[in-house]
Amino acid sequence: MTEPTPARHPEPRPAQLLSVVVPTMNEEEVLPEFHSRLAAVLRQLPIRSEIVYVNDGSTDATLAVMKRLRSADPRVAIVDLSRNFGKEIALTAGLDHAEGDVVVIIDADLQDPPELIHELLAGFRDGFDVVYAQRRVREGETFIKKATAFAFYRVIQRLTPRVKIPADTGDFRLLSRRALDSLQTLREQHRFMKGLYAWVGYPQKAVPYDRSPRHAGQTKWNYWGLWNFAIEGITSFSTAPLKLASYVGIFTAVGAILYAAWIVYKTIAFGEDVRGYPSLMVVILFLGGVQLVTIGILGEYLGRMFDETKGRPLYFVTEYVPPGDPESPA
Repeated sequence: MTEPTPARHPEPRPAQLLSVVVPTMNEEEVLPEFHSRLAAVLRQLPIRSEIVYVNDGSTDATLAVMKRLRSADPRVAIVDLSRNFGKEIALTAGLDHAEGDVVVIIDADLQDPPELIHELLAGFRDGFDVVYAQRRVREGETFIKKATAFAFYRVIQRLTPRVKIPADTGDFRLLSRRALDSLQTLREQHRFMKGLYAWVGYPQKAVPYDRSPRHAGQTKWNYWGLWNFAIEGITSFSTAPLKLASYVGIFTAVGAILYAAWIVYKTIAFGEDVRGYPSLMVVILFLGGVQLVTIGILGEYLGRMFDETKGRPLYFVTEYVPPGDPESPA
């Protein structure tokens, strides 16, 4: 679903330096091909560019591959995190080190084509601060993965009416410097970046594209990870689960009162004996289940509050290798 086109700035805006932020974790197999395609795209652009690779605690030769790319291409910068912090934090680290007045975020697995950067930049020149790539086709993914992704985006849109999180959209997007500066003021520990991009506002535009299968290597996401990611997104931008827990508690209490009144009525009117152990166990287990679910929902929000109050830094960097002179346009 494509969002309505918002108002644009009245005049086109030129860009002087493009930063491409690439979070990676165990991508040694695909990184050389990705860099080759990305470099070919950047050579065609009429602006200078830099490439910020973030190593998120890789256990393979990803960092060594990055350093080889840096020795051959002075545009490359390397942010080596002290451990694996997760993609959302790695992405934040890359954005913190981006120097450009326009920034493109892209994964290294080549499911998102670097060639689309031309269209993202065209949207920026037309005055949009956020230009996001929206998937029309998701090749190489199972039916269950597509169905659950479809359901997740529709559910979170219903639960976050004031923050318009676009459907079928990942991290592949362009940010203007003012959008990035606004995003960098949000330093929460539990980071659902797709929601944060939408939360900062500013004119935004969708660019539809067809997503390709992963070029090489293995995906870092399994269904358990995706489930936790969905919970992260919902609890980061909506209090609807808390309201739902309240409603479930109210309806359960009303149902229990009505059921108790029905038992009293039958006993008085018809002289029926009150049922014993089976009915009692059903009621106890039902109420216990409702209470545990409600406590679990409260725990999710309380855990997030606990993490935020500690005020820890989002990440630590083992090594930062800055780019050389950003390459001038050919």
